[in-house]
Amino acid sequence: MSILLSSTHPRWFAACARDLGGLLSDHLHCERKAAENALGLVRRYPHRGSSIAQLSRLAHEETSHVVQVAALMARRGLAPRTDTPNRYARALLAEVRGREPERLCDALLVAAFIEARSHERLELLARGFAAVRDAELADFYGALAGAERRHAEIFLELAEPLVSAEALDRRVAELGAREAVILAALPHGSRVH
Repeated sequence: MSILLSSTHPRWFAACARDLGGLLSDHLHCERKAAENALGLVRRYPHRGSSIAQLSRLAHEETSHVVQVAALMARRGLAPRTDTPNRYARALLAEVRGREPERLCDALLVAAFIEARSHERLELLARGFAAVRDAELADFYGALAGAERRHAEIFLELAEPLVSAEALDRRVAELGAREAVILAALPHGSRVH
């Protein structure tokens, strides 16, 4: 997506392919956390009217992705692993400012970056698994990639009315630069992020 200022290194797919159980388990937890984040925004900002419906639908879709990942794991005889801290998301969330409306704006923008990076990576997984002739995984990740892109767009749209267009563009650029640095510092592991 256009808000991303860097691309995932090709070694990342190789790490994912070597530990499919780790990748799918992390993916399951990422989808759960995405649903929880959307519902958390509903809880913290119930007065935001129209965003309630959008965030609730988004949470519902993320929850359906949890079910889909769990079913895929079951078909492949893989059990979910214990969730581990997500250094990528934690580092991005540390950038959220403390005062409103900047706090809500940043929370929405961080969610947009996480979804945009998920979109990029799920597309990479779809292409990578197609290349190694795993049609089930290629189709699965290809289908989910579009949802991640849509989710990123929703978060960006929800952030737009909170600050001026100039302030929003400036903050997207700042967070984009920070996101690229965070991503570059992470090892190439079998994780979505």
